[in-house]
Amino acid sequence: MKFFKLILSVTAGALLITGCTQQQARKPLSHSSGTFMKESVERNKKLIAGEEAEIEAVIKKDTAAQYIATAKGYWYKYDVKSTVTDTLTPKKGNVAYFDYEVKDLKGNIIYTELELRPQIYRVDKQNIMMGMRDGIKLMKKGEKLTFLFPSHMGYGYHGDNRRIGHNQPLMVTINLRDIKPEKDAKAAAKDTKTNVPLTTETPKTTETIKQ
Repeated sequence: MKFFKLILSVTAGALLITGCTQQQARKPLSHSSGTFMKESVERNKKLIAGEEAEIEAVIKKDTAAQYIATAKGYWYKYDVKSTVTDTLTPKKGNVAYFDYEVKDLKGNIIYTELELRPQIYRVDKQNIMMGMRDGIKLMKKGEKLTFLFPSHMGYGYHGDNRRIGHNQPLMVTINLRDIKPEKDAKAAAKDTKTNVPLTTETPKTTETIKQ
C-alpha cells in the first residue's frame, strides 16, 4: 500500500514538472527579435524616403525660393528676412510671440493663422510640434519663414487627433513678432491685467502665464 502511494506521488510530481515545462515552452516569442527590428527599421526608412520625395517635389516646384536643409531633417525658406544687425534668436528662458498657419504639402490650409492667434510660447519649456520647437530658434524678431516638416518632425503616426492625419508631412509658415525674457512677459501680462495664452501640444491655445 505504501509502495502504491509512493508510485502515485512520483507520477504526480513528474506530471507537474512536465506541465510546467510545457507552459514555459508555450511563451510567445519576443517581438524585439532581430527580424522584427529590421522590418521596423525598413518600414521607417521607406516612410521617410517617401515623405522626403514629396518635399523635394515641393521645393523643385517653388523655383523662386531658396530652401535651406537642416541637420534635423526639415527644410525652410525665408518669406521675410531681417535686415537688422541684431542677432537675437529665441532661447530657453525667453517667451516667443508668433503667428503661424499650417498647410499640407499641396498648399491646402489645415489651420489658418487667424484661428491660431495668438501664440505665446515659453521656449523649450512647453510641448509643441518638434519641428516648430527647433525652427523657432532659428528666427529673429520680424522674420517670417516657411518650414517643410516630414511627419516625424510634426505629429508623427497619430496626427493631432483633429485635422492633421497620421504620418502627414506639413508646410508651416511662422511669423515671429517678438521675443522677451520670461520675467518681462509676465510683467507685461500683469500690467495689462490679462491672462496671456500659451501654446500647447495641439495648435489650440489653452494655457496661461502664471502671475
